Amino acid sequence: MSTLEYHVMLALASGPLYGYALSETIASDSRGALSPRAGSLYRVIARLITAGLVNEAEPDEEPPPHPGHARRYYALTAAGRRALIAEARRLKQTAAAAEKRLGVVPGRP
Repeated sequence: MSTLEYHVMLALASGPLYGYALSETIASDSRGALSPRAGSLYRVIARLITAGLVNEAEPDEEPPPHPGHARRYYALTAAGRRALIAEARRLKQTAAAAEKRLGVVPGRP
């Protein structure tokens, strides 16, 4: 799973989001390390939909009116949630192995 795929799925773990809100959430969650452009973001979303990890969904609340095109909302599927949990565990194990090799004491910089 790519870093952007992971962050897209992580952002969707809180509920359905539309493209711009998804991009803003990813930028915020990554503390600015990731700020996906629309083309990259929508290619990743398309791949995740094809893989059955994300689908188009209805928003949790009635969205405010928006001029122009209707917003498309995206949400994790059950398979997407399982894949996200597995990836989070894998990353945690990888980080623990790196800290061990580097001699990092947990809780210390």
